Amino acid sequence: MKKWIILAVVLAGGAWGFQKWRNSLPGTGASAADSHPTTAVVETRDIHFAVSAAGEIGPADQVSVRPEINGKILTLPVDIGDRVKKDSVLFTLDDQDLQTDRSSKLIEIEAAKLQLEKAKRDYERSKQLYADKLISQELFEDTKTQYELARNALDRADKALHLVEYQLTKTKILAPFDCTVLTRPVSVGQAVSGSGGFNSGTEVLTIANLNEMVINAHINQADVTRLKIGQQVEVDVEAVAGLKVAGNVERIAPQATIKNNIKGFAARILLKDVDPRVRPGMTANIQIPVASADNVAAVPLAAVFTETSPETGQTERYVYVKNEDGFERKPVQIGVSDYFYAEVQKGLSPGEVVALELPEPEKSRALKNPLVMLPSGSEGGNATVRPGASKGNERTNSANGAQRPAGGNRRGGT
Repeated sequence: MKKWIILAVVLAGGAWGFQKWRNSLPGTGASAADSHPTTAVVETRDIHFAVSAAGEIGPADQVSVRPEINGKILTLPVDIGDRVKKDSVLFTLDDQDLQTDRSSKLIEIEAAKLQLEKAKRDYERSKQLYADKLISQELFEDTKTQYELARNALDRADKALHLVEYQLTKTKILAPFDCTVLTRPVSVGQAVSGSGGFNSGTEVLTIANLNEMVINAHINQADVTRLKIGQQVEVDVEAVAGLKVAGNVERIAPQATIKNNIKGFAARILLKDVDPRVRPGMTANIQIPVASADNVAAVPLAAVFTETSPETGQTERYVYVKNEDGFERKPVQIGVSDYFYAEVQKGLSPGEVVALELPEPEKSRALKNPLVMLPSGSEGGNATVRPGASKGNERTNSANGAQRPAGGNRRGGT
């Protein structure tokens, strides 16, 4: 029995010692709570705010090559990945049947010409006889009708020949521009249908101009108003480490669509000076600059609080500045902000110390006033912290003078 009591005492002592050692480590226990900063210094820095979006890279011009007429593939000199110059042959169709048909049409035209010559002679002779009143009007009109029918038959034969010759020009398919072959689902000898037939014809090749690439992105409806045609953006290509290219916003859809359960607008961005390592289908991350300010006084977002006046309904932004007696509330004017810092246009100077959370007297007042925005996590607080915001306040997003609520947005805003 004594042995078991000694063992229990030893185990308890070991557990107590381990707990003391663990609490003494940096970032654990009481030391972790003490390490949380409660103040910050107003500093001078550059602030750049940009909207992020992801999209897929694709060629600016991509064409599904289909024959216009039915036929059988005679030659197919290109393969997947081949670079083809403009007006080079992509493929040809077997034209043997069309050549035979052309020869028949030529014979029909010769026969129609002979019939027309005979009908013309008969018509000229009957016209003279009718003028001399040697034949009846009915016989004269019959010869005139035969002449008109012969002339129409020749016109039909000419048109039929022109149609066959036009079809012959469609047996050789040329590249419409400098391109690269992306797909080739058919082989030599395979029968294909024309684009005017069933299912818009058989796709023989897919070609694209890889010298000009675009990004098709889905821009959130909350950010699309910040975009404009011709705006320059920065593109980060995921598949090529460290590669950043520039692009221009070429088109923004006028109507919203839903993609991955997010309502947004389709945007097309044209890339400049495409790197040869960039290929269709790669994923790109787009940074769309919205607002920037260089060498300005800035504070962390957590230092900016918001309060709505019950009388006027106007929103006021303010900070708590440290002085000899504690903290003093000061109204501020916020400018450009990113996900971490906000520009202070008026109310603060570099070097001043501001609070990152409400002082105790103010916290008690805020708990009683629903129009005062409390830091997230405070008792009774109803503010929502967005991703990227410091603990205590919501981030401020300012773009071209239109600011998002900072610190005390009750709903978190969009």
